[in-house]
Amino acid sequence: MPAIEVSGLSMHYGDLRAVDDVSFTVAEGEFFGILGPNGAGKTTTLEIIEGLRRPTSGEVRLLGESPWPRNASLLPRIGVQLQASAFFERLTAREQLHTFASLYGVPGRAADEWLERVGLADKADTRAEQLSGGQAQRLSIACALVHDPELVFLDEPTAALDPQARRNLWDLLSSLNDSGRTVVLTTHYMDEAETLCDRVGIMDSGRILRLDTPSALVRGLDAPTRVVLAHRVDDVAEVADVPGVERVDEAPEGLVVTSSQPAALLAWLARHEALEGIQVRGATLEDVFLDLTGREYRA
Repeated sequence: MPAIEVSGLSMHYGDLRAVDDVSFTVAEGEFFGILGPNGAGKTTTLEIIEGLRRPTSGEVRLLGESPWPRNASLLPRIGVQLQASAFFERLTAREQLHTFASLYGVPGRAADEWLERVGLADKADTRAEQLSGGQAQRLSIACALVHDPELVFLDEPTAALDPQARRNLWDLLSSLNDSGRTVVLTTHYMDEAETLCDRVGIMDSGRILRLDTPSALVRGLDAPTRVVLAHRVDDVAEVADVPGVERVDEAPEGLVVTSSQPAALLAWLARHEALEGIQVRGATLEDVFLDLTGREYRA
C-alpha cells in the first residue's frame, strides 16, 4: 500500500486554481520531493494531504486513511513542519520540545535527545523568541520529529539555515529515511532535492509538470555539456570547429565551451594537451527546473 495516494486533487479560490487536477503516489519508505517556484501550489498541496485544508475536489489517502475531515488517528503517525512556525510564548527551546513531546506521551529524555540531534543542546535554556531564524527552524523540525512519526512532511525545512547547518540536517533527514520512514519535502534548493530525493515532482501553476527520479529528469533534458578551460587555448576558432561544439564564450573563470558531443571535445583537448584544470559541467536538476518553469521573476 502506498504511503500517500493523491487522485485528481484540486483547490480553487474563485477563478484561481491553486491546485489543478494533481495526481501522484508516494511509496512507503520513499523520500519524495515537490519542487516549484513561489505560488506553484506546493504548500497548498501539502496542507491538503496533511488534512489541514479541504480540497475543492479529488481524493487523498494517507497511510490508507482519509485525512479529511480531520483524522485524529493519523496525527500520532505523521510529523509536520510548516513553512511558518509559531511557538508557545516565553518558553525555552527545551520547554517547547518537552511540551510537544508530552502531547504524544514521549518522555522528556527522548525530547532532549532531539535537541542534541538538531544542534540546539547549547540553546536549551534560551527562549524560542530569542533564537535566530535558523535555530527556530531547527527547533520546529525537532518538534515535528519528536514523536518518531512514520511519515514526515517538511515544507522548506532548510530555508533559513547556513550551509553547514543545511548539510547537517541533510544527514539527519537521510538517516530518518534510511530507517524506513517516508519523507515528503518541498524545497527551492535543487542540490537538496538531487541529494535527498528518490523522486521529485516539478510543479507550476497548480499542476505537476514532470515526475521522475532526479537523474532521469536530467537525462530527459538532453542538454549540452559545458567544459570550462582554465588555460586559454592558442586558437579559439579551432576549438569552435570541433564536432559538436555549439558555442565558445569568454568568462572570468576561463573559456566556456558548450558541446553536444563532449567525448569528441575532450579527445581534441587531450591531443592538444589542454586538459589540465578543466571543469566539465553536465545538466543539473536546476536546468530541468528552469526549462519547465521558465526564468522570469515571480511575484
